Amino acid sequence: MCPQLAGAMRLGPRPATLGLLLLCAAAAGAGEAEELHYPQGEHRADYDREALLGGKEEVDEYVKLTPEEQHKRLKSIIKKIDLDSDGFLTESELSSWIQMSFKHYAMQEAKQQFVEYDKNSDGSVSWDEYNIQMYDRVIDFDENTALDDTEEESFRQLHLKDKKRFEKANQDSGPGLNLEEFIAFEHPEEVDYMTEFVIQEALEEHDKNGDGFVSLEEFLGDYRQDPTANEDPEWILVEKDRFLNDYDKDADGRLDPQELLSWVVPNNQGIAQEEALHLIDEVDLNSDRKLSEAEILENQDLFLTSEATDYGRQLQDEYFYHDEL
Repeated sequence: MCPQLAGAMRLGPRPATLGLLLLCAAAAGAGEAEELHYPQGEHRADYDREALLGGKEEVDEYVKLTPEEQHKRLKSIIKKIDLDSDGFLTESELSSWIQMSFKHYAMQEAKQQFVEYDKNSDGSVSWDEYNIQMYDRVIDFDENTALDDTEEESFRQLHLKDKKRFEKANQDSGPGLNLEEFIAFEHPEEVDYMTEFVIQEALEEHDKNGDGFVSLEEFLGDYRQDPTANEDPEWILVEKDRFLNDYDKDADGRLDPQELLSWVVPNNQGIAQEEALHLIDEVDLNSDRKLSEAEILENQDLFLTSEATDYGRQLQDEYFYHDEL
């Protein structure tokens, strides 16, 4: 288990699937991806290609393209990344493109999941269908009856939160979620009407004194310092640093609703920025901190082993290389 997720579990569950899915994804991206990218401290170029193209299968498909078609599609992608059309790719443009790529594939994955969850193919996913897909059976907990077993009670709480989010995503109050509502359920961070729900759910869980904020103590949850220890364990030091330097933007010692949102809904911005900087460090031949088409084509293999092209996957996806994107 990655350190970020281990620490998060020690701090208690995050809101519903956000904690289990989004936090896992962010932790995997920032932690495990780093280990895959630099195993034993050595840069692995094929990681960049797989990130750019999407995976080993996509890389294999890319290799089958003729050199001319590779160049043509890559040039088209470069042109789309270059938002101001000045002929250069900046850190900001690369980061924005990578984030857009992350979102696009997340939406594509949600659409694929929708088909799998919609057992009777009626164009909507009911709560029962969601349960059957997730747990192979319909689960129904009593909201007012706690369970004696700690693990079972923890699962009951998470399941009830999932149900509340499912109901919130269901805007038309129909028997199930249509595709747009299902995307809102799976990716509430991408849908405006879910934002307030996510914030309120987090406050209900962590704002113990009801003041509308989350203090450092509330952020750390049930942790109590060992009176015999000289200092806090490393994971607590890491969490305190995150609270102070990543989330508490106004440095007032507590998280307001917007700051809280950045904690409970991790995003890919940091990962995208790191990859953009990495590409510039590796591909920028004249040290002007931006990439020309010539520099990219000269370092084509490196660029196609990065998240900027989703490890080359984008050269197989017309959504990215087609001129009318």
